[in-house]
Amino acid sequence: MHETLFTVNLFGIEWMVTGWKIVGYMGTVMFGGRWIVQVVASSKKKEVVMPRLFWYMSLVGSLCLLSYFLVGKNDSVGILSNLMPSAVAAYNLILDFRKTAKTETSETA
Repeated sequence: MHETLFTVNLFGIEWMVTGWKIVGYMGTVMFGGRWIVQVVASSKKKEVVMPRLFWYMSLVGSLCLLSYFLVGKNDSVGILSNLMPSAVAAYNLILDFRKTAKTETSETA
């Protein structure tokens, strides 16, 4: 995953793309794209909404970035900056699943 897969010349700079960089790019797109999901959901409801997809994208994006910084780059700043968001996203997903399960249980009772 550390070998150069291809190079791209962009703005006069040659960028070497490895497998780990693709993982990092995917994590960046997921982590940044979650805000588009949140804005669309909030605009539909006309109030602030954090849909479950937001938390999935947060978790997947953080884990991709965490793996990139941990294995692909070995960068302690990147590792630390992605530990907290992944833990918060996982916690919020657990809370959301519990709430859904509790609601479903009370509706069938």
